[in-house]
Parts: sequence; structure tokens; C-alpha cells
Amino acid sequence: MTGTLLSLGHGYSAAALARRLGPGWRIIGTTRSAEKADRLASEAVEPLIWPGADLGSAFAAATHVLASIAPDAAGDPVLARHGAAIAAAAPHLQWVGYLSTTGVYGDHGGGWVDEGTPLLPTTTRGRQRLLAEEQWQALAARSGLPLHIFRLAGIYGPGRGPFEKVRNGIARRIVRDNQYFSRIHVDDIAAVLAASIARPDPGAIYNVADDDPSPPEDVLTEAARLLGLPLPPEVPFEEAEMTPLARSFYAESKRVRNDRIKRELGVRLVYPDYRAGLRRLLADED
Repeated sequence: MTGTLLSLGHGYSAAALARRLGPGWRIIGTTRSAEKADRLASEAVEPLIWPGADLGSAFAAATHVLASIAPDAAGDPVLARHGAAIAAAAPHLQWVGYLSTTGVYGDHGGGWVDEGTPLLPTTTRGRQRLLAEEQWQALAARSGLPLHIFRLAGIYGPGRGPFEKVRNGIARRIVRDNQYFSRIHVDDIAAVLAASIARPDPGAIYNVADDDPSPPEDVLTEAARLLGLPLPPEVPFEEAEMTPLARSFYAESKRVRNDRIKRELGVRLVYPDYRAGLRRLLADED
């Protein structure tokens, strides 16, 4: 299968998808800076600097669209500027993916959530993603856009692992009772997106998470074990020094079910838990 993917906000996850799709695909990617545009061009991505570039011709050329630009208080900035162009492209688009977050579910006290769980985000980030989801869904309802929503857990992968902090001695195992995070390796995100492109199901919503939601301190414990280094010190959450953004991640605790990506898309996770993912990251470093 080949096509033209317009990647709105061609970042970490979108780059992994582009690599997975392979050389038969034309990739058009937006970015915010000339420096990043040069890097995209070196990766065989046709760069567009946005905001600024007219995306009309890109939407006209695209067969597939992946949207991952962060929303703001008004929702999705691409829809605000180009909603009409996206609606006009709907008849020839084969697939549209919107990358959201499991933060739209809010806090569940460590309980399990699935795609049918009521959406009650408690953080600003989660509320803005929910607004953007609703805006994309409204456009799809009006135009027939073949929309798929992917609610991503915490993303890790090459360049986004815990090893550097553990090696440098700055890692801290922040401990809070009943605190669970779900995670997903970036290569498994790409596998889910590619599987959805191969099996479009407009209107579908997928949680993208691994099989093992775990307390955050467990990941640092495993990283130290793999490195053969002492465990980072434990710090009670109430005593931890954190930025407001870091602290906001602890405002919600939940475990995310991923049955749908397996049942409907046939995805078999390469990294079903953080242990497998960390082992691969360390092996790649070596």
C-alpha cells in the first residue's frame, strides 16, 4: 500500500510512522522552524513551515492525514485555520488520524478505563485534547471525513528513556500510593497507526497503551537494575520538588485497557511492557 501522508506536526510519533510506512509513501510534514524543516528534508519528508504555509495544496494532494499538533484553549489550531480545506478534501481522503491522549479520561484512582469510559479530564492539557477531539468529530460528522482517534499513553522510545537521569544520579523515585501510569513505545504507536491505515474504520477510537500500567518508580527501579547501578532514592510525592507540569502528571491515576487495538487491528505489541522496552533501548545504545 502506498499514498501521500500529510503529517500535521511531524514530530516523534509521526516520524516513527513515516519510517514504518517506508519509501513507497510520499510524506509531507509541517514544522514550526526552518531548522526543523531542514532536518525533515534530510529524512525524505517534504517540509512545510506552519503556521505560515498555505496547506490547501497539501490537503488536495494527500490521501492520508495525521494530526498531532497540540491544541490550545480554543481547540485544534489547524481546524481553526483550515477547517474548510480539510472538509473539501474529505471525499478523496482514505484515512485521517488524530493523536489525542489518555488524559481525556481524567482521574480514576488507579482503576481501569477503556474507550467507553466517560471523559472527565481534570488537567488543562486533558480538557484541551477533549475539545480538539470533539471539533474533529464534528467536522467528520458534517463532511464525511474518515476520522480515527488515537488516545496515547505516556510515550517513550529512543532518546526518551530514563537511563541518562539514572546514570547522572539525578533520578528520584517519587512514590505516591495507588499511582499508576500507562505507557507505550513509539514503535508500537507506529504499528497501531499503520494497522489502522491498512484497515480503516471511520469513527473508531483506540487506546494506544501497553499491557502493564505501573507505578512510575518501578520504571526507574528497572532502569537502575539494567544498568547495574544503585536504586535512585525514594521521595514521597508530598515532599518532591517538581515543576507544575511534572506535578500535573500525578494529578491522575488510571490503568488503560488496550484490547481494541489487538482485537480490531490485529496488533501484537513488540514492547508489551516497560521492561521489554527498556531492554531494547539499552541494547540500541550499546
